[in-house]
Amino acid sequence: MKLDQVDISILNALQDNARTGLEQLAHVSGVSIASVQRRLKALREGGFILREVALLDGAKLGQAMTFIIMVELERERLDQIDDFVKRARQEPQVQQCYYVTGEADFCLICIAKDMAEFEALTHRLFFQNANVRRFRTSVVMGRKKIGLNVPLDMNGLAG
Repeated sequence: MKLDQVDISILNALQDNARTGLEQLAHVSGVSIASVQRRLKALREGGFILREVALLDGAKLGQAMTFIIMVELERERLDQIDDFVKRARQEPQVQQCYYVTGEADFCLICIAKDMAEFEALTHRLFFQNANVRRFRTSVVMGRKKIGLNVPLDMNGLAG
């Protein structure tokens, strides 16, 4: 599927607010509601839209602390990497997990209500995993930007 300016305007509107209605999407993209519906279906089926989620305020919901954790594994066999990813995906406190290059093997973004809850998470994810060599944690002092938007315009798209 090749994207055009209409698709990009729909995707940009949804990145700003996933609850944008069909009428508003039709207005911003300049096409009919039926066309927006067809395009949304194609964008979802084509894997351009992975999920539509709500961005919650963790601090207001009792998860006031955020941590950035760099994790080094002892061995990087495929089964061990898969095992670590599986563990990370099963932890609700792990918001994001990236397999990275450089000194660390993984970068995790985690939340917790307090240090005790974070310590329990480290025990489950790291201390109980013999393949974790070490991990380094940075505590987020303040959130200055939160989002996963992908910058979109016709010039930046690969054809």
